[in-house]
Amino acid sequence: MMPGGAGQPAPPPPPGELQAGPEGGYAGPPPTGRWYAPPQVPRGWVQAAPPPPPPAPAAGGRPVTPPGMPPFDVPRTYLQLMLARDWAWWRPLLGLLLFTVLYLVAAVVVTLAVLVTGVVPVANLLDLTDPGVLLMTNLSLIVAIPIVWACWAVAHGLRPGWASSVTGRLRWRLLWPLTWRALATLGVGVVLTIGISVVADGGGITGPDSSYVWLLLVVLLTTPLQSAAEEYVFRGYLSQTIAGWVRTERAGAVVAAVLTAALFSAAHAPPDVLTFLDRFVFGLAASAVTWLTGGLEAAIVLHAVNNVVVFTVAGLLGDGVASSVPPAGVGLLITLLDVLVMGAYVWLVARARQTLAAATLSPAVDLRRVPVWAPSWVPAPPLPPAVRVGGPPPPDPRWSRHGG
Repeated sequence: MMPGGAGQPAPPPPPGELQAGPEGGYAGPPPTGRWYAPPQVPRGWVQAAPPPPPPAPAAGGRPVTPPGMPPFDVPRTYLQLMLARDWAWWRPLLGLLLFTVLYLVAAVVVTLAVLVTGVVPVANLLDLTDPGVLLMTNLSLIVAIPIVWACWAVAHGLRPGWASSVTGRLRWRLLWPLTWRALATLGVGVVLTIGISVVADGGGITGPDSSYVWLLLVVLLTTPLQSAAEEYVFRGYLSQTIAGWVRTERAGAVVAAVLTAALFSAAHAPPDVLTFLDRFVFGLAASAVTWLTGGLEAAIVLHAVNNVVVFTVAGLLGDGVASSVPPAGVGLLITLLDVLVMGAYVWLVARARQTLAAATLSPAVDLRRVPVWAPSWVPAPPLPPAVRVGGPPPPDPRWSRHGG
């Protein structure tokens, strides 16, 4: 018969009481089905050490972000992702300095490597329809992507994925639906503007030449990465740096869009005012879709479609078309057409926000209200183990077996 009653199983031990291992002894009152605590720890058993507590608050009372938790106390837009818990005004300056040094070194190394191998003749360095020149140019820009990631890790102490979007990664699922929207607007516009230039120039079609296949390979394999690199720099790190220094969210977005668009246009060395304005508006459109989608994907697609179509069509028609400068009136028409198609792309992206389901705010956990860094364990009281009369119970998980 079981000690708990006729045909009834023994009751479990009361909460909080410890159990003994099979080697524990007992000497006391006769069995009554109750629980008793022997005076010593059973031979051959030791109490397991409690788990270590989570990290304590850092200096100044600021809690340390536990692994796997977002580094934000409040949800942030893409341009405000630098405003993490350990934000400091000097961190972007350190990142810009690090980027400048690393990029200059990497660009010089890539350029020298291409020139020393003889892939690109020095006389052709300005001919972007030459496959070797385009390859060298693209590689010297692509190296900016890992450098931006390094700036996030070193200067900000954050995962490089925050350079891509508010989800902390590049959202690949958005690329295809954004690509066909860019092709239907900017891609068509680029073809039309090149056609207008050819008609205004009175011909000038000399291509394609024998190197067109190589040019096409370079364009398809490296131009999307080159476009992404420029977006990581201008719509990414520079825009986030500027917006992080501005007090209000919307003012920061506007200031960042205008300044980076001007820097982006100037970096392409425009030959005239209309070309500067065309690229300035391109920068504004890229900033607008970045704001609308909470990441760089839409801007990368916009840039990549533009560059791929330009180089593909220009190489197909020949270097005469690529180097021709349209008359002033034609240039104004081309600029207005570019503004129209870029505005159409922004409009399509804005309309598709619900369809794309692109998050625009980062995840956040307010550690100032939820002290997740506080110890979550309570040490067990120093009580001796318990043994149930009528047979040894199974060992308690707070005891670990060792020895023999």
